[in-house]
Amino acid sequence: MVLNSQAATRDDQENAKDARGAHGGKRAGLAKPKAMAKSPRLSMAKRADRYDLYLKSVQAPDVDVGFFQRVYRAAFNRPAEILREDFCGTAAVCCEWVRARRTAEAYGVDIDPEPLAWGREHNLSSLSAAQVERVHLVEGDVRAAVTPKADIIAAQNFSYMFFKTREMLRGYFRSAFAQLAAEGVLILDLYGGYEALEDDREEVTEHEGFDYVWEQASFDPITADAECHIHFRFPDGSELRRAFSYHWRLWTIPEVRELVLEAGFPAAEVYWEATDRTTGEGSGIYRRAERGESDPAWNAYIIGYKGQRTTR
Repeated sequence: MVLNSQAATRDDQENAKDARGAHGGKRAGLAKPKAMAKSPRLSMAKRADRYDLYLKSVQAPDVDVGFFQRVYRAAFNRPAEILREDFCGTAAVCCEWVRARRTAEAYGVDIDPEPLAWGREHNLSSLSAAQVERVHLVEGDVRAAVTPKADIIAAQNFSYMFFKTREMLRGYFRSAFAQLAAEGVLILDLYGGYEALEDDREEVTEHEGFDYVWEQASFDPITADAECHIHFRFPDGSELRRAFSYHWRLWTIPEVRELVLEAGFPAAEVYWEATDRTTGEGSGIYRRAERGESDPAWNAYIIGYKGQRTTR
């Protein structure tokens, strides 16, 4: 993830000087001070907080937590207690996890200290003292970080696609398998469709006070390398360009599913997003599926299971 910071500047201000009397020691009247130079008003883009905008436009932690628990209950007929959120960023899902269940514990792992620091200041600060004690943030590589065995490991927002070779991705899945409890699930999201293979494509979504822009800058059909960016546009005409940038491999469902199995998981299933009959768009509801429609753009989850499932 490439993170582009925004810096604000101010014009220098000139101080007015007193005018004093000349020869003879007489004190003259004070000269009228020069007008103070006004600092230009910063644009909305300059004042924007990209992590806050990302949380508002991309993430839905309460929905994620509900889905995680539904998947786990369906497999093991009990609620999950320990979540590990890999590539956790600002740990929004970790915070929602402990907020939703009094006995739940969450471990967030990310190699970048900046979003972790933002999460501590803005997300963990919204929790009670008892809830904060149940959130543990780890700065480090998700392949090497050691945490207590988790019921669920989630790698969302396609972050695992930064691993561009089969060896690297399979290695990550193996480490995830080792960090799961005897009854555990690995939850991965994935996107695709023929629109995902197009260069110079933008999709704009309106939000209150700003527009979220997903730009697919390029796709290489030989390597499957994709370059994508997130921009934010504001009513004053300003834009926070490349607030986040991504350079990853656009993996397919069969590839990821096969690598999950090769890493040691005895089963890997697909949860496909249903279509809203009114809008024709994705409904945000995911169900297990063996076949999917050839949509121009789709989202799905791949679930790797560890242990003997009580229900299927």
